[in-house]
Amino acid sequence: MSDGHGPTSERPAGWAAEQPPPYGAPPASPWTAPGSEQPPSGPPPGPPPGPPPGAGPYGGQPPYGPPPPGQPPFGQPYGYGPHPPALRPGIIPLRPLVLGDIYDGTIKLIRSNPKAVLGLSAIAALLGAIPLAIGQGFLFGAMAPLMNDPTALAAEDPTFTYSTLAAQYGSALVSSAISAVVVTVLTGVLTRILGRAVFGGKITAKEAWQTTKSRMPALFGVVGLMTLIMLAPVAVMVAVIVAFVGTGVLDSPEAIGGLILLMLLMFLLYFAYVLFFRARFAFAPAAVVLEGRGPIDAMRRSWSLVTGQFWRVLGILLLTMLVVGLVANILQVPFSIIGTVIGLVGGGSVGSIVIGSILIAVAGTLGAMITYPFEAGVTGLLYADRRMRAEAFDLVLQTAAIEQQRQGWVHASADELWHPSNSAGS
Repeated sequence: MSDGHGPTSERPAGWAAEQPPPYGAPPASPWTAPGSEQPPSGPPPGPPPGPPPGAGPYGGQPPYGPPPPGQPPFGQPYGYGPHPPALRPGIIPLRPLVLGDIYDGTIKLIRSNPKAVLGLSAIAALLGAIPLAIGQGFLFGAMAPLMNDPTALAAEDPTFTYSTLAAQYGSALVSSAISAVVVTVLTGVLTRILGRAVFGGKITAKEAWQTTKSRMPALFGVVGLMTLIMLAPVAVMVAVIVAFVGTGVLDSPEAIGGLILLMLLMFLLYFAYVLFFRARFAFAPAAVVLEGRGPIDAMRRSWSLVTGQFWRVLGILLLTMLVVGLVANILQVPFSIIGTVIGLVGGGSVGSIVIGSILIAVAGTLGAMITYPFEAGVTGLLYADRRMRAEAFDLVLQTAAIEQQRQGWVHASADELWHPSNSAGS
């Protein structure tokens, strides 16, 4: 097989005669001796040509100072220059992302479509905060007599105390259940909005819901499987503690200290367990919504994408949790403090309880309204980054972006480009 450098007899007929340089036959050398078929291997006779008169040691270029106009920088040949900037039709440059690109893209996602992103997040946050506010109202009503007369704690009706605790923890459970549902729906809708925003397109909340609602069963399937995975160790931990207590060896301080040490060790192991699977299955919602996969297939897909970059994915997710947690606390702590003070010092009046509960709800809404879209945006863009790095998906996005720029608009068919059949690694 010829590699382009073999004898002429191995090339197609007419190759050397018809092809221009560099593929044609080399021109006759002026240094070929008469009657010889091969040019000499050495340089031509005579002294080598010197530099033109007046040329300096740098070939006529000054050794210092900027180059003359039209000349490339010293040491840089013609045709070389800085790489052109990556295409950025939407919220991120279409190339593998760094942490700054991911955070900047998430902020641009929120700013480019605030009604859909922040509006839906506020509704989801409010639905989860209302049950907590109601539970706080019951707590304010129970604590108000104690603020006026601390000795009333001894005469407190146990039934009333238990009912207050039941209302408090019951409201937390109801809030968690509602939040799980609305956050799942919100994640799917925000992922669809993000998928379009990468190309510079916008989509309303209604349109995002219309294109995402068919994926909700699979999305809830992922949430259900993740819940089982996260709760399985809790059941084991409870069984171990009950068995330890049932042995009746807690009569000595050493045994009690051993139980506390065991609980602390199990908590640390469980925390590492949660972080591991949280990172491994972080991209499952995006695989469900953007790639159209089923629950188990989406979790396998997420596991595959995270493989090889686990610590980077985990580090970015942890950093994001810390950042949004700090921002959310800054927003909600003032309202929580004011609401608690009004609810407790209001003497148990209906007005103080209602105002305090409303402020608690506002605090929870503000915190979650920032947390939900930012975490969803970071996770979605991290998913896009992993596909760019693992599957050269940035080439697909760049090709599509060029075509969309030529057309002048982003068609809804851009959502189909996220399908894995369009990736080089599929």
